[in-house]
Amino acid sequence: MSARNVLVTGGAGFIGCHMCERLAARGDRVVVADNLLLGRREHLAMLEGGDFRFAELDVADGAALDTLFAEERFDAVVHMAANSDIATSHANPRVDLVNTFQTTFAVLDAMRRHGVKQIVFASTSAIYGEAKGAIPEDHGPLVPISHYGAAKLASEGFIASFAENYGMQAWIARFPNVVGDRSTHGAIHDFARKLAATPGRLEVLGDGTQIKPYIHADDLVDAILLAWERMDARVNIFNVGGLTRLSVRRMAEIVVEESGGNARIDYTGGDRGWIGDVPSVEYDTALIRSLGWTPRLDSEGAVRAAARWALDHNG
Repeated sequence: MSARNVLVTGGAGFIGCHMCERLAARGDRVVVADNLLLGRREHLAMLEGGDFRFAELDVADGAALDTLFAEERFDAVVHMAANSDIATSHANPRVDLVNTFQTTFAVLDAMRRHGVKQIVFASTSAIYGEAKGAIPEDHGPLVPISHYGAAKLASEGFIASFAENYGMQAWIARFPNVVGDRSTHGAIHDFARKLAATPGRLEVLGDGTQIKPYIHADDLVDAILLAWERMDARVNIFNVGGLTRLSVRRMAEIVVEESGGNARIDYTGGDRGWIGDVPSVEYDTALIRSLGWTPRLDSEGAVRAAARWALDHNG
């Protein structure tokens, strides 16, 4: 694939920075748009000095985005800007309306006006709600139980309609539970911060039986880039996730092990950590694996690697 000029929205975020580094390593020019609400400018340190631009702006701001598109001749957009804190949007639903859905609409409308034809979209397993069994891409009906999942599902709908109406092409990656270095949220991040504050005790939300697949950010980026290269429909939808599952109880134990301590683990009770949390996720990844992708780390390996980084950076 020839070098492209790629806009990465949310590129200073946890997953976004991994994507930016990979795109730059492939020879693409990377432009990042991020409001730094969840992202960190230091996450992009490896790109500084190269053919790289950082624009601090709110991706939901159509006028600011229009100016950026006018200044750059983008070949594609990797859209990762979104709220990633499901618990926060329970208290304030507008967070996902604006940061998850309206960012998507603003990106699509800017693409329409400026003739950009390719979008890669970071979606989520949360669109499936509490579906049972190994969930395939064609599962239905889709009944999300969080505002985050609902906003991502609405975003997928608009991506499909823009693709049909304006000759665009889309790659929609649906993934759960990503872990790795430079995380700014999530259970492992929270566990590391709690242990730093109270080394002898770790409080865990729920009863610990919640069980999900976990994937390292590097393995996720591998899958997305492979799909972008190999899938060629107008709208390409694919699940990406770890091939094994891990309980929250085991995750907590791994974090305590990696801390080198013997903290007591206390559970708050209940089958989920917060309203909108899906306590059991099982994922069908046969489609992306048929292209030759497989994660280098299983769920436990990914969690252990992420725990080491989080403990080193939250101590």
